[in-house]
Amino acid sequence: MAAETTAVSDARQRSGISGWIAGAKDYFSDIKAEMRRVTWPSKNQVQATTAVVIAAVFLFAAYFAVVDLILGRAINQVFQTLARR
Repeated sequence: MAAETTAVSDARQRSGISGWIAGAKDYFSDIKAEMRRVTWPSKNQVQATTAVVIAAVFLFAAYFAVVDLILGRAINQVFQTLARR
């Protein structure tokens, strides 16, 4: 851990293009190390969560369509009532 911190501080202390290149190398090596630690989901997990998301989207769309229909009719009714007076 201390070696990583020293390497990062050394890269920051350098100026110009060499500091930028050293920083970029450190950045990409850190990304590579983090990607090795990632636990990727299985195909079945991805399919299941995708199905849940798609179902939720359709349910919310239906809910908002019903709410929009009800509110639209209510507002039209209010306008028609006010227009008669």
